[in-house]
Amino acid sequence: MASVGSCCLIGIICNGLLYIANAGDSRVVLGRSGRGTKQAKAMQLSVEHNASIDTVREELRSLHPNDPHIVVKKHRVWRVKGLIQISRSIGDAYLKKAEFNKEPLLPKFRLPEPFQKPILSAEPSVLVHKLHPDDQFLIFASDGLWEHISNQEAVKIVQTSPRNGIARRLIKAALKEAAKKREMRYSDLRKIDRGVRRHFHDDITVVVVFIDPNLINGGSSSYFPLSIKGGRFAAGAGVP
Repeated sequence: MASVGSCCLIGIICNGLLYIANAGDSRVVLGRSGRGTKQAKAMQLSVEHNASIDTVREELRSLHPNDPHIVVKKHRVWRVKGLIQISRSIGDAYLKKAEFNKEPLLPKFRLPEPFQKPILSAEPSVLVHKLHPDDQFLIFASDGLWEHISNQEAVKIVQTSPRNGIARRLIKAALKEAAKKREMRYSDLRKIDRGVRRHFHDDITVVVVFIDPNLINGGSSSYFPLSIKGGRFAAGAGVP
């Protein structure tokens, strides 16, 4: 279990304020009504912790100045210690405490040299956003969605589609893009075994929350319209 970990993205609305906490490379995007236009504008509200980002690599190097291999580029992908792309997560104890960097942990996860301080962190980046009357909805999603769909594209899909099943619709749009990049049909991608399909796209989990205007004014609401798709079906199972 020491090698098991996950990104974590949390959103809380209280007294007209939206609190976002993120560890890893999941992302939350806000859809806001545009001034003088019908098209909603996408606003990213989270900071990502992925070694592909220059500032993340700089942060890791500053935290581990004596480790020339703290970030390594393997097969054109930057990874922390050549193992994992994210620099913050929950779990992944084998990269946080040296006592877990040994048997029975599989050799492919073990580091050849001991480490004195945690390589990964569980400390989230926190953002507070004051809700505005033009704020319409929030899209919380794992990086599997954002690898194939831009912030603005996702916002457009949500704005122009029925609310019911909108998370499923976003996943389907991402899978279609993944298939297109591999020059294959979406229907053929759907036929590939779930375990093999990881070579074509990452797992995808999506939560869409539609903002109640009462919350913006500090009121209360017992109803939160939302659409969820993901979890163990994140690779697209159940998506028509």
